[in-house]
Amino acid sequence: MAGFVKKGLKNILQKSPEDVVILSALRTPLTRAKKGGLKDAYPEELLYHVLKATLAKNPNLDPALIQDVAVGSVLQELGGAKAGRMAQNHAGFPATTAFHTINRQCSSGLAAITSIAHAIAVGSIDVGIGAGMESMTRNYGSRAIPTVLWPELKDSTDKDARDCIMPMGMTSENVASRYGVSRAEQDAFAARSHLKAAKAQSSGLFDEEIIPVTTRWADLEDPENVPEKSITVTKDDGIRPNTTVESLAKLKPAFKTDGTSTAGNSSQITDGAAATLLMRRSTATSLGLGSSIIGKWGGTQVVGCAPDEMGIGPALAIPKLLAYTDLSIDDVAIWEINEAFASQALYCMRKLGIEENKVNVKGGAIALGHPLGATGARQVATLLPEMGRKGLEVGVVSMCIGTGMGMAGLFVRE
Repeated sequence: MAGFVKKGLKNILQKSPEDVVILSALRTPLTRAKKGGLKDAYPEELLYHVLKATLAKNPNLDPALIQDVAVGSVLQELGGAKAGRMAQNHAGFPATTAFHTINRQCSSGLAAITSIAHAIAVGSIDVGIGAGMESMTRNYGSRAIPTVLWPELKDSTDKDARDCIMPMGMTSENVASRYGVSRAEQDAFAARSHLKAAKAQSSGLFDEEIIPVTTRWADLEDPENVPEKSITVTKDDGIRPNTTVESLAKLKPAFKTDGTSTAGNSSQITDGAAATLLMRRSTATSLGLGSSIIGKWGGTQVVGCAPDEMGIGPALAIPKLLAYTDLSIDDVAIWEINEAFASQALYCMRKLGIEENKVNVKGGAIALGHPLGATGARQVATLLPEMGRKGLEVGVVSMCIGTGMGMAGLFVRE
């Protein structure tokens, strides 16, 4: 695979017929689990909408030319494989378009994009879609911890094995205490995430990436007397424009009595889906779609770390990606680093020397939410329009991963 990944900024920016290019990156609105506009939607329903929108966004592409669709899905029954395939067919894809789901926890959306990119790079396919879907309203009952597990693993002599089922909030507390990230710092970071997202939303900066979703909605307060209705959701609804450091400071620790991680400085539990259309540049050219190219994939790296501090994953994955592509921190103009928790996002930026004004410039998961299987693809959908708006060339998407990993992907805007 190394032969298909360009090294050094000059080479990465050059266009080649073998490049894995991106023609569209779209997402649904992200809405609060159990409360938001998509709370009654099914994950495969959200996937249907974003896949259908991808076809509509690319009307000159015959759906029969799309050879494979990979979808990140973490919590759904059967991995979402059967329901997702049904949604794909329902959206207008022919039966000849293959389908599979991927579960690498919080990085599943980026893993799906990477899977398709790798297949294109080695010549296995020419055109594919990397996507992600999640309804945390419907499928977060176990808090992403297995309910049926070989008993010997719970009492394993290996600490890392036992820690794989440590609640994510406790891993955040470990990062905060081990690396000196204070409660005040976390609250201030969370407030900035909401304010950036609120400004971006009011300025219409999410409009390019979001597709409307028409779905059912039932009133939780009085479901027997208030009839279910049809609504169209067009905006993220977890953003709180009036969030302040002072209001966040009033919240109690969510995971540990004397802890520093709260519901306010942690990512939101969220519903949503996203999809990215990729193909080989030579294929796009031959199909007359060269003018539709908005960017390209430049490589992905993944790395493991201790499960009890999984939040440090980006601090390990990003250097591995930069070494893999022969780039420096300064070569990257903009970053999407998932805000699983303020503690780990702050630590990773500090460890790597990344300026916060280049990170999550339209807000991150603390304000927007973290629909596990979709987040990586959502980040790409958020990154590319901002790069285009500001004329930026190189961006990175990264996230920590439950059970102890980090992943990072390189994207170039055209």
